[in-house]
Amino acid sequence: MGKTYSIQKNPFIVPTTDGKLIEEHFGKATDQNSDISIAHMIAPSGWSEPFQTPEFDEYTYIIKGKKQFTIDDEIVILEAGQSIKIEKYTRVQYANPFQQECEYIAICLPAFTIETTHREDE
Repeated sequence: MGKTYSIQKNPFIVPTTDGKLIEEHFGKATDQNSDISIAHMIAPSGWSEPFQTPEFDEYTYIIKGKKQFTIDDEIVILEAGQSIKIEKYTRVQYANPFQQECEYIAICLPAFTIETTHREDE
């Protein structure tokens, strides 16, 4: 009988150019799972991404620091210990305009892919 669990010791480090650390533990890049992706992230102070309208629900749990979400025209700020679900096809921008880096976990259903993110600068 095969193992009924899988331990991730070597997450995929997503290459970035904006100083953000992205470690995908489960998802398309690590285990070819298209149903869900789970990533550990650290966004440096001053970081932001372009607006996007993804084809997946995204759950974010803040471990340390604060993160700013611009959802349609509303600004929402989450702090450590708080979480949010943003439904797919919602226009959103993620940013860390604060002095401290922000560490968080992101879970996407179905799994994150750059093609289904629909960033406005790409």
